[in-house]
Amino acid sequence: MKQYHIALDESQVGRYVLLPGNPQRVEKMAKYLDNPVYVGQNREYCCWNGEVLGEKVSILSTGIGGPSAAIAMEELGQIGADTFIRTGTCGMLQPGHGRGEIVIPTGSVRGGATANAYVPLNFPAVAHHEIVADLIEAAKKLQYKHSVGIIQCKDAFYLEDPAVLPRQKDVEAEWEVWRRAGVVASEMESDTLFVIASIRGFRMGTVLMSLGGTAGETEMVGTSKDELDRMTTTAIEALKIRILKDRASK
Repeated sequence: MKQYHIALDESQVGRYVLLPGNPQRVEKMAKYLDNPVYVGQNREYCCWNGEVLGEKVSILSTGIGGPSAAIAMEELGQIGADTFIRTGTCGMLQPGHGRGEIVIPTGSVRGGATANAYVPLNFPAVAHHEIVADLIEAAKKLQYKHSVGIIQCKDAFYLEDPAVLPRQKDVEAEWEVWRRAGVVASEMESDTLFVIASIRGFRMGTVLMSLGGTAGETEMVGTSKDELDRMTTTAIEALKIRILKDRASK
């Protein structure tokens, strides 16, 4: 059955899905797949398909933030997808970590509101252990510098510049709490996706590319070709690892 928002049906998606936010990244990422083909676009949801080790893999953009990401995952799950890797960008919170570093979250501080409609705030937002392990193995194999740990998610992107906000002191104090707690980076979608995946029984992980620091330190420059390459190749290498493990377990 064709889904209302993503406008796709069971014949048009694979079990394995990459979830970038930006629709403009989808075609670029699809070129890393075997036999890439454009499937369609509705609203912010642009879809390309291809193959990894002979398995159909879909790439679907989710737009910005939790609500649209939740819709994408829910509708993909309705038509057969069950294994997801979000690919996106983040701002680093810890000193000594800058632009161009891969981040693999094990879980997220739940700063977004979408998942609150599903479960109370004390339900954890955690990545699936198998996908985390696959992403770490992939980053090591590719010899990419990477960090692994807890990230923070939010609904308001411009919390990264608290000087312009009425809640300036509160926001600055919260950033400091996350830094002192060892939170690695900040982004906007993974907490929602982790929670929904846990509830629905999906396997979900995230790989992020650092664009620099937070709280006004991030330079608003798009992801470079090299940065997109490292993020995408990490995700696809992890899918290769997962596909082989899935085949071996049958």
